[in-house]
Amino acid sequence: MGMKDTLDRVRQDALAALATATNESQLEDLRMRFLGRKGELTLAMREMRDVPPSERPAMGVVLNQIKDELEERITQALAALRAAERARRAAEERVDITLPGNRRPRGSLHPLTQVINELVEVFGSLGFSVAEGPDVEDDYHNFEALNIPRDHPARDMQDTLFVSDERVLRTHTSPVQIRVMESQPPPVRVIVPGAAYRHDYDATHSPMFHQIEGLMVDRRITFADLKGVLTLAMQRLFGASTRLRFRPSFFQFTEPSAEVDIICFQCGGREATCRVCKGTGWLEILGSGLVDPNVFRFVGYDPEQWSGFAFGMGIERIAMLKYEINDIRLLYGSDLRFLRQF
Repeated sequence: MGMKDTLDRVRQDALAALATATNESQLEDLRMRFLGRKGELTLAMREMRDVPPSERPAMGVVLNQIKDELEERITQALAALRAAERARRAAEERVDITLPGNRRPRGSLHPLTQVINELVEVFGSLGFSVAEGPDVEDDYHNFEALNIPRDHPARDMQDTLFVSDERVLRTHTSPVQIRVMESQPPPVRVIVPGAAYRHDYDATHSPMFHQIEGLMVDRRITFADLKGVLTLAMQRLFGASTRLRFRPSFFQFTEPSAEVDIICFQCGGREATCRVCKGTGWLEILGSGLVDPNVFRFVGYDPEQWSGFAFGMGIERIAMLKYEINDIRLLYGSDLRFLRQF
């Protein structure tokens, strides 16, 4: 068999194999079989040494033509296979935008967050802005500037969590009112929502809880202003028929001081067997009072020129009253059956 016959046979075999190739793997095998380093066309090239010198140029042209033809046809076949695969995937994975979407279940705000947002909105409508401060406080801002010296027994009531001798996890949000007054002259009207920490844990207490501190300082602020602001805020929060009761109390940083109760929303103060108010008709809601002149002196305010009131309420307490929750630990338990109610 001559050189030309050999090349024709290799070409015919390659074209026949190419016609039956149905995937990329078969095309690669075909390329290696005919065009690889040990392929049939490569081996045929080695037989050129047996071709008479006068015929070698013509045979070389034929060999290169066959090689170029096979490379082009393999490339075309590979492109056709890949185009067909893309078309198949496009048809199978096509998204019909006219179909209704799959609705994902939506979460909701935590009940504590809902109460904080509602209180911020209520007091915001009364002209109070929001202030923030550090959770890790120094002894001065957490105690001393609030008229609680180092030897005062009120410190023992705080169940303080100490970070170091001079640093504590703030036991209330009241230190922020000191920082606000230190940073700006009066008048002041702020609320301070945030976390506080005390060494306490049972059905009605948590080692980490939330408060909203309120502070208003201006000329000729009286206890009547305090009563008016708190009454309006609680009526917006619990309903227009909500009544408040102010009971004399004592807080080291206010004088005079009062604890505030709201009329029981369950029985309206009329049922001796009410499990919510335990028959008293009232529910304790917050502490308040006029800012002690000593606190003003700590921040450089003249108590002869300025007066003000402060109040603090527990967010968990309000949430438990508002939503009739009987165990504070439910608010931190991450039980979806409980949280989905809100």
